[in-house]
Amino acid sequence: MRAWRVDRPGPPGTRKFDLYAAPVPAPAPGELLVRVLACGVCRTDLHVLEGDLPVHRPGVVPGHEVVGEVVTPASEASGFTTGDRVGIAWLRGTCGHCKYCRSGAENLCPNSTYTGWDADGGYAEYTTVPAAYAHHLPGGYPDTELAPLLCAGIIGFRALRRASLPPRGRLGIYGFGASAHLAAQVALAQGATVHVMTRNAQARQLALELGAASASGAADPPPEPLDSAILFAPAGELVLPALAALDRGGTLAVAGIHLTDIPPLNYQHHLFQERQLRSVTANTRDDARDFLNFAAEHRLHVVTTPYPLEEANRALDDLATDHVHGAAVLVP
Repeated sequence: MRAWRVDRPGPPGTRKFDLYAAPVPAPAPGELLVRVLACGVCRTDLHVLEGDLPVHRPGVVPGHEVVGEVVTPASEASGFTTGDRVGIAWLRGTCGHCKYCRSGAENLCPNSTYTGWDADGGYAEYTTVPAAYAHHLPGGYPDTELAPLLCAGIIGFRALRRASLPPRGRLGIYGFGASAHLAAQVALAQGATVHVMTRNAQARQLALELGAASASGAADPPPEPLDSAILFAPAGELVLPALAALDRGGTLAVAGIHLTDIPPLNYQHHLFQERQLRSVTANTRDDARDFLNFAAEHRLHVVTTPYPLEEANRALDDLATDHVHGAAVLVP
């Protein structure tokens, strides 16, 4: 099979990230062998490639928004059979017995493992996944539209939960890429008023087309105080205007796995009046199932830009320079 491997992380011009001929992986006990049909290109992949997130395994194959077809099921009891369409997401494994796993917060498990970071992911023609961490997928979507749901959609859904948006509340979204354009649709379906702040003019237009009440520059104040906000852009300097835009008691959730440094806060201006600042760390399998069930009941408008598998470098460069409309998806 063909597979991309991160041999040497680093900025453009220094990194070594190449397409190799590799053996088809052999699934371990309890794993599915999956033929990759589509794999979303996530900003987390870019962080791994550029060294912001040090690789956990040298030569890892990135990609954790995988739509595939089961080639070899783990067992009859796994819930999957040969030919089933299956989703592979970021969370790949947890210990199952620590206090976090026992309390329903498996995303905080200190022994958790991740697709495309600890184990090979979907920038390849075949991959494997533990059956217990694979996902059944909703019907009515093509493979390329399902792929972004498996990280961008799931993490946006968890970020919305972490933002504690009240019923019919006012939500601010900072940055409007793959994850944000899906989270916005969930919030709108729940009756929220959505205001979008992003530097990309094309993304602002998309936000308005999807039903946002306003769309303005990345650090611009929204037209009304916000009950909740989500920061999707990996820009720490946007934490300050996002906090300042919150009404009393409002909550800002930072959705990214990596964020540039946050400038000094002014307590009175940014945090007083019981404003809250929260991070988002991965997701649980329950988050994934709840979101995929939501996507089955509410047909989401998923904007994608497809790339052939051999053009993964171009897809990542386009993502880094904000030249992707919606979500980039690799298609073997």
